Amino acid sequence: MKRESVILPSQDALPIKRPDMTIPEFTPPRRLLLGPGPSLVHPRVLRALSSPLLGHLDPVFLSVMNDIQVSLRAVFQTANRFTIAISGTGSAGMEASIVNVVEPGDCVVVGINGVFGNRIASVVERCGGKVIRVEAAWGTCIEPDAIEQALVRSGPVKAVAIVHAETSTGAWQPLEDIGALCRRHEALFIVDAVTSLGGIPVEVDRVGIDVCYSGSQKCLSCPPGLSPFTMNDRAVGIMKSRRSQCPSWYLDMGLIDGYWSEGLRVYHHTPPVSMLYALREALRLVEEEGLPARYTRHQMNSDALVAGLKELGLVPLPAGGRALPMLNCMTLPAHIPEADIRAKLLSYYGIDIGAGLGPLKGKVWRIGLMGESSTEAHVLTLLNALESLFIEGGWLATPGVALQAASRMYSRLPDRR
Repeated sequence: MKRESVILPSQDALPIKRPDMTIPEFTPPRRLLLGPGPSLVHPRVLRALSSPLLGHLDPVFLSVMNDIQVSLRAVFQTANRFTIAISGTGSAGMEASIVNVVEPGDCVVVGINGVFGNRIASVVERCGGKVIRVEAAWGTCIEPDAIEQALVRSGPVKAVAIVHAETSTGAWQPLEDIGALCRRHEALFIVDAVTSLGGIPVEVDRVGIDVCYSGSQKCLSCPPGLSPFTMNDRAVGIMKSRRSQCPSWYLDMGLIDGYWSEGLRVYHHTPPVSMLYALREALRLVEEEGLPARYTRHQMNSDALVAGLKELGLVPLPAGGRALPMLNCMTLPAHIPEADIRAKLLSYYGIDIGAGLGPLKGKVWRIGLMGESSTEAHVLTLLNALESLFIEGGWLATPGVALQAASRMYSRLPDRR
């Protein structure tokens, strides 16, 4: 019997082997996460991650999904039946919000005042939609008058998409007036709440938001990997009556609805079971603190941080009360070597803060005080480290000024955390 010839790879093509062929144990260094995400995670959430796995159709796991839906409705402030956690980061939620309701030829007004508005516009274009860009300077907000002009000028508009908390600039976008405009012009209102959910009020039902998405790793203080997502009945109806098939199978909410709907539970994909354990526990922590107290905590710690940073010569980028409390975007004096200071914060003190993006690169720091990262101790730790580095660089003559400014802010408040 004739044997088939076997061609062996040359010696040069064989993989390079380590002597022992073992991967060493990995122990991550301890970091104080004060960047634009992820935020620190509570030990209870980490314990939940290590719980034994269940099958994704196990009745006990389905009850975990039910709990998550109830808790997410409370955080989103909505009664929407379709409220779930998408298997993917906030970017998956962004894409899902567009691909399920936008069809080729649909006009979508997109507010663009930073990185993430541009990303929404890109997804609309990839779906074959027509983007009507309403732009504002980075660090400012989209004005309702500009949205109204675009709605009037552009004829029938399928949706208006706005970033509530622009992570690249620290701008806090007001939503209520734009929501009213969307209802008046019969356009869907799509809101990116990736950085805002759990840190400032989102109020989906009151504002009139039709589709809203977020991320697990910001103010909810769960590891990255899930995107809280909600659609009202109006948006669900538009999704189900679309003329063309959803271009994404994985993010087809019409299919995923069958898995998350109690009484149906039709298999779509295997979700990240351990991550859903973690999100459930993170949401329990949110409920225990209460949303009003959580919002107050984020604002209080931001006020103290900004007061201290101003003593070091830094200035908030967003003006006129439009600055986010959970993502503080601060402009540095031109003579401060921002990248060098950030590197020393990380290597000397284990503190991680964010750099500027796009046109803000080299000009700003993005300092996150989100969820578990938002505490008085973390604010004072960062300011103390920055004072030391500024003194070392010769940019600060009087030690303690930043810490004193922050402490004065805390001393005015009866409830300090």
